[in-house]
Order: sequence, then C-alpha cells, then structure tokens
Amino acid sequence: MNILVTGGAGYIGSHTVLALMERGHHVVVLDNFSNSSPKVMPRLEALAGNPIPLCQVDLRDGDTVFDVLVSHKIDAVIHFAALKAVGESCEQPLQYFDNNVSGTISLLLAMQKANVLRFVFSSSAMVYGDTEHETLSENTPRSANNPYGRTKLMIEEIIQDHCAADTNFKAAILRYFNPVGAHPSGMIGEDPRGTPNNLMPYLCQVASGKREKLSVFGNDYPTPDGTGLRDYLHVMDLARAHADALDYLQSQSKNLTVNLGTGSASSVLDMIHAFEQANKLKIPHEIIGRRPGDVTRLCADPGLAKELLSWESRHDLLQMCADAWRWQSKNPEGYNS
Repeated sequence: MNILVTGGAGYIGSHTVLALMERGHHVVVLDNFSNSSPKVMPRLEALAGNPIPLCQVDLRDGDTVFDVLVSHKIDAVIHFAALKAVGESCEQPLQYFDNNVSGTISLLLAMQKANVLRFVFSSSAMVYGDTEHETLSENTPRSANNPYGRTKLMIEEIIQDHCAADTNFKAAILRYFNPVGAHPSGMIGEDPRGTPNNLMPYLCQVASGKREKLSVFGNDYPTPDGTGLRDYLHVMDLARAHADALDYLQSQSKNLTVNLGTGSASSVLDMIHAFEQANKLKIPHEIIGRRPGDVTRLCADPGLAKELLSWESRHDLLQMCADAWRWQSKNPEGYNS
C-alpha cells in the first residue's frame, strides 16, 4: 500500500515509518517540522535501505494535502501530526485546538475529496482524564482534564461521526499510554525541543550531564510511593501496533478503537531505579510540586488489542531504559549531534 504518515519525522511517526516499510509498504512522510527535525529523514532512509518521499506541508493547508494524496496515490493515512505537551496545552489552549483539531479536520476533508478511505489515528490515554479506575479499558468513561487531552477526545468523536456518515470510511483509533525507548540501532529516538515535557528524555539528559537533576512532580499522589503511575510502552512495540491496525482495516474492513500499553503501571521512582539498573548510572532527583494537568494513574487493559490485532508488548522496562540511553549517549544533542 501507499501510506501517508503525517508527523512522520516525529518520535513515534519515524519508528512507525520503519515498521511499515519492513512490511513492504511504500511510505510518504508529511511533516511541517514544527516539532521535529528534517535530519531524521536521511537516518530513516539509511535504516530502511530505500528513499522515502518527504512533503513539508502544514495539515491546515488542505489544498496541498489533497495534492499530496492524489500525486502519491495514497491508499491509507496514519495520523501523528499534533502538538502534545500537557503543560504547554494549559498555557496555549487555542494553539492546541487550532493545530490538532483544525489540522485533523483539514486532513479528513482532503481524504474525503481524494477518496482515501483508511485512517489510523494516534490518540492518547489522556482521553480518560483522572479516573479512579485502576486499569482502563476501552469502555472506561472518557473525560479529559487538560486541553491536549480534550483535542484528542474531540478528534476521536469527529472520526466516529465521519465513520457513521460514510460507511466506506474505516478508521482505527489507537489510545496509547506512555511511549519511551528508541530504535535499537540508536540512530533515531526522542528529540524534544527545549526542556523535555516527558520523563524519559529528561532522565536521559540528566544521565548525560546536560541537566543537573530530575524534577519529580509531586510525591503526594495516592500511590504506593506517592509519585504518579504510568504504563510505559516501548516505541518499537507501539510502531508495530500501527502496522497491525492498518492490516486489520484492510483485512476486516471494520472500525477499531483499542488501548495500547503493557498492562503494568510503574511510578516515577520505579522508572528512575530501572534506568539506574539498566545503565549502571545514578540519577540525581528532587521532589517538587505537582504539574498542572497531570493525573494520578494511567494504566491500560491491553486485552482488546491482543484479541483483535494479536498484538502485545514485547519489551520490558529495563529494555526501554537501555534503548533510550543508547540513543541519548550516541546523540547527546539529538539530531543536531
């Protein structure tokens, strides 16, 4: 198939490009590089052993997106392109709704015009909000509690309404939890701009000496050690799930909504200890106040993904930490190394 990957130069998108190409698909990357680096492309091509067409386009430019879909004879779209920092979304909600929601509507309109009928959407566990459920299934009530999560929730509902209106259009909504790690080669990985918003890249920068210590946002949550609990998932497992979802849409011609996670929650302190164990390093850290928009616990019930996609995670926390550190140590300045 000819597949357009929006945000394909980003962290999860770049790993998914490789997973798709390994299955023989032809991939076109669309990215405006607002939150990614064009320097990922030659690395992707080296790992894939093939050239990868690149379109530097903003999704809100619907006419150009339509031209890309038609000129590359696109059969399916995997949609990653989005702003994704919880704290930043609380400070700049309008920018998040404009980029994430308006960008997706523009993309779907272009797909409709070009008659592209297969769509995989990168959603988030943030659509569940701060819930008292110990483990989250796809039927857990949704109630996002920050603007980033609300953009994902809105987009899910837009997709579902579109699927109801056009029964030929089939979509997979993948709600994933906390992606970490990197490609085992160490050639591609997570390269946040400025101060990292997520735990693992900040851990890596502390380990490399780039930052003095790790700030732990709150130790007064109702959890065993007081720090927030998350279901950390290796990015390579996550990339494979997108390829599996695309296969499902093609073979079953049914819509799909699944959680993607390991089914096991680790605290911030658990992650620090695992990183130290995997990489034989010490991570200085301090406890500070809670961060706006954070929730107490997010842990997936991945049973439906296993049932429908025959997918489950293969990498444990130590492997996630080892691969993340390999990327960081080989690329101390990310793609500018």
